[in-house]
Amino acid sequence: MSSEKENPGETAEPEQLALIRETVRQAKVPRAKPRTWRGAALAKELPVARVVVNKGSLHLDQFFDYAVPEELDEAAQPGVRVRVRFGAGAHQVKNGRREGGRLIDGFLVERRATSDYSGPLAALADVVSPEPVLGPDLLGLARAVADRYAGSLADVLQLAVPPRSARAEGRPSPEPLPPPAVPEPGSWARYERGPAFLDSLARGGTPRAVWNALPGPHWAEEIARAVGATLASGRGALVVVPDGRAAGRVDAALTSVLGEGRHALLTADAGPEKRYAQWLAVRRGAVRAVVGTRAAMFAPVRDLGLVVIWDDGDGSHSEPHAPQPHAREVLLLRAAHDRCAFLLGGTGCTVEAAQLVESGWAKALLAGREQVRRAAPLIRTVGDGELARDEAARAARLPSLAWQTVREGLKTGPVLVQVPRRGYVPRLACERCRTPARCRHCAGPLEAPEQQELHCGWCGRGASDWHCAECGSTRLRAQVVGARRTAEELGRAFPAVPVRTSGRDHILDTVPGRPALVVCTPGAEPVAEGGYAAALLLDGWAMLGRPDLRAGEEALRRWIDAASLVRGQPEGGTVVVVAEPTLRPVQALVRWDPVGHAQRELAERAELGFPPVSRMAAVTGPPEAVEGLLASAGLPADAEVLGPVPLPVVRPGGPRRPGDPPPGEQWERALVRVPPGSGAALATALKQARAARMTRGGGDPVRIRVDPPDIG
Repeated sequence: MSSEKENPGETAEPEQLALIRETVRQAKVPRAKPRTWRGAALAKELPVARVVVNKGSLHLDQFFDYAVPEELDEAAQPGVRVRVRFGAGAHQVKNGRREGGRLIDGFLVERRATSDYSGPLAALADVVSPEPVLGPDLLGLARAVADRYAGSLADVLQLAVPPRSARAEGRPSPEPLPPPAVPEPGSWARYERGPAFLDSLARGGTPRAVWNALPGPHWAEEIARAVGATLASGRGALVVVPDGRAAGRVDAALTSVLGEGRHALLTADAGPEKRYAQWLAVRRGAVRAVVGTRAAMFAPVRDLGLVVIWDDGDGSHSEPHAPQPHAREVLLLRAAHDRCAFLLGGTGCTVEAAQLVESGWAKALLAGREQVRRAAPLIRTVGDGELARDEAARAARLPSLAWQTVREGLKTGPVLVQVPRRGYVPRLACERCRTPARCRHCAGPLEAPEQQELHCGWCGRGASDWHCAECGSTRLRAQVVGARRTAEELGRAFPAVPVRTSGRDHILDTVPGRPALVVCTPGAEPVAEGGYAAALLLDGWAMLGRPDLRAGEEALRRWIDAASLVRGQPEGGTVVVVAEPTLRPVQALVRWDPVGHAQRELAERAELGFPPVSRMAAVTGPPEAVEGLLASAGLPADAEVLGPVPLPVVRPGGPRRPGDPPPGEQWERALVRVPPGSGAALATALKQARAARMTRGGGDPVRIRVDPPDIG
């Protein structure tokens, strides 16, 4: 014993080596290896796994069969994440098994007894996690979305299933709570059919409504009460909002109405691990209600009874990644497939919402005109005629009515100022004739950001000796003054009043109810405690003059969203909009009639054959590629091709938006239009044509977008 303690190293190493050798001799032969499973026995029952691999290429949009090794039999259940070897040729076969290729991720969707493929199968490499994350309902929804948008199932699943977090999977989800009591109608009583809508949800009904919400802060609580009525019936509910600020308001309202632990918040701000833990709680049935931003449209809610989308006209609802689905259309698919209730709400009204009502698919959920007059602020307009006669407007940018409204509003609370652009001075024009200031070399717009010297926004050349080509004047004015410049002007005019800005770089969520000037860009308006005393909506012509089919609809939506934060007219709330009062969107704002504006827009689009009355797809790419795809696609007989037209060339180093062509390349865009009923055939034809081109050439620069939000 003493000798062993004195020299332990002399015998420890030989004993360890002997133990390792004995363990290897006693191991089963052949030993399964996690990458090829060469020689491993297959599962005795259902030895074939059908897998969707994480390859978004259209020509690979299908299921692939793999053999299930016996050691993975128990873990390889439908819905789990797996790893497979993909890309091995048919010649790489050893002992009856296909081997080689590279490891990629995928989802196991089905176990089968036999395979439709007659050749040798590769084996599953591994089961990443035994947690089933892809159920039949989510798989069916993803397939429907991929088909509608001419995309691949793998791309949709990348949007639908969040990345895995092992620590989140290892923690159990809380026990589900019993259904809550039916909430009181509350502020839903202001709407003609509001209490009846909640009563139908509580009784297990499936009402479908387009809800034009009254201005004010009550919309989040009203959504929470609709969710509470659905939960009381023993079903689940899903709410999709455009941004994290709106999600936070609905989250707080749900907690106030239902209490803690009954809903999950799915936003990117939570971080990957927390968001995945919340998603798992929904998947496991621990919570039955979800509120979140765009990605939450795929949330796997158990026994779905209600889907809600708020402010469907917001561009944030449109997914920028392939196949670029819109949250509204995904929720419409869910409402049809799951046979659940549907609620589309907003202070404004999109043309798509008006079409749902006109077709009879949904009912209008409105308040009476008396309720609207009590809740909406007073709207006043300043047109070009008033601006021309206004000495204050000629000397500065704000007309006398705006200055007066700001002074009166600051006596009782904060004043909101909406500016269409951020920054300092985005664009300049001749002070005398308002002709846009252009560069002599490339015709680009002249800029003077941060009060620097005048230069071209495209080529960067200086223009210190500029003069107007129309009238010869050398004086410039801001064509659209940015938020920061506006804040400086107002700060000089009201030196004793604090000025706050809210924009893309720094967005405020709330502001106190004390007197202050809040300058913001559209969509970045913070909520004021008690509401704003007044609001200025500046440079309305800049929003209405955009070369886009939705310019009027979008301008009205932005104005109404901002005006909804202002106190009602009985409390002295006033909104001044600087825009020509005879224009239709301005008149709709004055009357507070977004529904009527959407109905008239829908009637005009029906005459012209534009969406949403028709279905449309945009085909973008190099000229020869666009021409080749359209020529090879078996388009429906009633399809009409508009264009192609050249797209603006993106200069190297300049800003790029999603979908823009590569810098310096000349691309074209063609629009393909079909009447109602042919949308599915159009998507299928374009998808098959692009898949065929990718198969032949290995790559294809052509981009396809079904239902493009911007068609010019």
